[in-house]
Amino acid sequence: MSATPPPEPPAGSPGQRPTPYAVGPAAAVSRRRVDHSESASASRHWWDAEAADYYAEHHLVLGDAELMWGPEGVYESDLGLLGDLAGRQVLEFGAGGAQGSRWCQAHGARTVATDISAAMLRQGRTLDEGSRLASARCAPSYVQCDARFLPFADASFDVAFSAYGAVPFVADSAGLLREVARVLRPGGLLAFSVTHPLRWALPDVPGEAGLTVHHSYFDRSPYVEQDAAGRATYVEHHRTLGDRVREINDAGLTLVDLVEPEWPPGADHEWGGWSRLRGELVPGTAIFVCVRPRTCL
Repeated sequence: MSATPPPEPPAGSPGQRPTPYAVGPAAAVSRRRVDHSESASASRHWWDAEAADYYAEHHLVLGDAELMWGPEGVYESDLGLLGDLAGRQVLEFGAGGAQGSRWCQAHGARTVATDISAAMLRQGRTLDEGSRLASARCAPSYVQCDARFLPFADASFDVAFSAYGAVPFVADSAGLLREVARVLRPGGLLAFSVTHPLRWALPDVPGEAGLTVHHSYFDRSPYVEQDAAGRATYVEHHRTLGDRVREINDAGLTLVDLVEPEWPPGADHEWGGWSRLRGELVPGTAIFVCVRPRTCL
């Protein structure tokens, strides 16, 4: 079961085929307003194009069946944020290659992995086949959909989580959290991680230049890479810590923990703007842990 994918960008004129997306080095970078349709379309095209290369570049840290909460290399096996998963119905939204879902499945959960990118989900199935999970019927279930419009009934899941998936790439993150809250059962748990909002004010580089503030923390204008036709090919949306707390509360959820992982001892890798140099001085990841109350006040 899958939701209808976001519409393709409109052609320049009736009957004219759209110019193909040029996913790669951006023709231009800007901070500008982006609506849900444009943001979703950019994400789908970007991750469809990048799925294989992303896995090849990061799999030594990301793993094939680990739930990694952030590029520092901090894992659910270290933090235990989701609790006992045995027999739980679990949703991973923005799952990418479903490494987190595979970890949950191995710990007794029945897991559904969703992503807007078909190529990312194909990467997940490839990993299942490589580990023989598919033949053992231990693989997650996969659904391609926009996380803003989940194709599941109310109160379908005990746990929902996302590690850097969906939330930063959705224009209406408040609506996304309301949608995830809808499919959680009363008493259910939601945990999601994003780039720590503080990093929005700093350059996304791992060296010393990444320690100097150069942008306003309070500027919520999305970061947009676009092609020569002016269409967004990559979009990230910023919210402050206060924004996130208000979105969680407005979704009817209760924030029970905010985890800001420290750089792990012995980890000397770099991942984009993440490095030991920066990670020992400023947080790189924020993990929000929430519950859906069992009763309404």
